[in-house]
Amino acid sequence: MQIEIRPLQEHDVEEADRIIRLAFGTFLGVPDPMTVFGDSDYAHTRYRAAPDSALAVFANGEFAGSNFITNWGSFGFFGPLTVDPRFWDQGVAQRLLQATVEVFEKSEFRHTGLFTFSHSPKHAALYQKFDYWPQYLTPVMHRPVVPPARKNDYVLFSELRPAQKQEALADCRKLTDAIYDGLDVSREIRAVDEQQLGNTVLLFDGSDIAAFAVCHTGAGTEAGSGACYVKFAAVRPNAQAQENFERLLQACDGYAESRQATKLVAGVNMARHEAYRTLAGRGFRTRFMGVAMQKANVPGFNRPGVYILDDWR
Repeated sequence: MQIEIRPLQEHDVEEADRIIRLAFGTFLGVPDPMTVFGDSDYAHTRYRAAPDSALAVFANGEFAGSNFITNWGSFGFFGPLTVDPRFWDQGVAQRLLQATVEVFEKSEFRHTGLFTFSHSPKHAALYQKFDYWPQYLTPVMHRPVVPPARKNDYVLFSELRPAQKQEALADCRKLTDAIYDGLDVSREIRAVDEQQLGNTVLLFDGSDIAAFAVCHTGAGTEAGSGACYVKFAAVRPNAQAQENFERLLQACDGYAESRQATKLVAGVNMARHEAYRTLAGRGFRTRFMGVAMQKANVPGFNRPGVYILDDWR
């Protein structure tokens, strides 16, 4: 079989979306695989956010799958990596992964990782060939939106003036850098703002951002209809971190309610014990379970005392 890898192009994205749904739906045994993600979207939004960071794979000249690389400053991850089921077990996924690792090696990432099915030895074995090793589980959790008991004290990124947005991005970078050197989710914040996928919720302590949450809401986003999905959230590491984390959850509820969302969704790595315990204690229940696999088996920012919500899907 002739396998070719090249950058994903705009005219490929619709087919990439179809294969993502088909591959996941087939693997999970969904009767109609194309319905697996409902009206949520993982291909178009990620391509628009970083069109230079996606790969396409062709098998015998036919589009066979894709992979999306996410740049969070010093940390990078990939996914969804998907291959048309017609080409499974023929080395296509391994070639696509090899090309992805080569991109990582040329980048300035200090660390890389991925999220995969915790119940799949096949996926774990593939990634281990490239020095990615399973660590703590990452549950994707959800609960009904709880209307806040008091007035929300958050600010929305979309409501800021252009100069204020730049200041907020810089402050968010300082916050995440204090957790892990070089961690920067500016691309996520800008993508949500520019594509109108939702909003970034900002909590202030005086003039400084104490916590923030990048939220997708509604159809055509990674949330889907009726949901508010916290793609990334972080709390400044200090003595008030636990209190501010709980404030941030309330703020996400308030924002979700304002968008008529009925469900709040967030992922958290279990190595961040305090954050996971807080979600579990606030009524969140596991929707499905994945596992974080990290390059060279180093923990990165998956460790106790870190208040971050994400899942690297």
